[in-house]
Amino acid sequence: MKLLFHCCCAPCSVQCVKTLRKEGIEPELFWYNPNIHPYSEYSLRRDCLAEFAANEKLKLEMLDEYGLRLFLNAVFPNIEAGGGQERCKICYKMRLEKTASFAAENGYSAFSTSLLISPYQNHEAIKNIGEETAAKYGIDFLYRDFRPLFREGQSAARNGGLYMQKYCGCIFSEEERYLKKTTEL
Repeated sequence: MKLLFHCCCAPCSVQCVKTLRKEGIEPELFWYNPNIHPYSEYSLRRDCLAEFAANEKLKLEMLDEYGLRLFLNAVFPNIEAGGGQERCKICYKMRLEKTASFAAENGYSAFSTSLLISPYQNHEAIKNIGEETAAKYGIDFLYRDFRPLFREGQSAARNGGLYMQKYCGCIFSEEERYLKKTTEL
């Protein structure tokens, strides 16, 4: 199987890659994350993933497109109407659509994503969007529930000196993080 593995960040990719390799699958990593803001955060995550890929001797394909306007144009109409869940589904679709399209155009037989490791993401939405997108592009979506490995992966990333972000990536999740902190005080 030739697998294109979308990575939201290096810390979320650590245990996913380790698990796939145990299964005999050598993933090729893919960076496309127009949701990550501001640019300083985007570049930290991108560069950390590149370092992780080099250290693990993994092939990394990058669509290095900082997508502030693209992301905001896609999610803005849904911010007030649907709140976070709709925003997140749009974001998953943007990233998985680009991953599946790239995979189909470049001879991959399947794609997957490190988003499947986070207990903070809408797992069922990711799975459904992945499967729908796979059908659209005529390739497979490799589904794995990596969530039980989340804490172990975060620990390994921390021990490995990888940059550990404090929020999902978009400016709305950053806002939610700070609003939560102020209500906890």
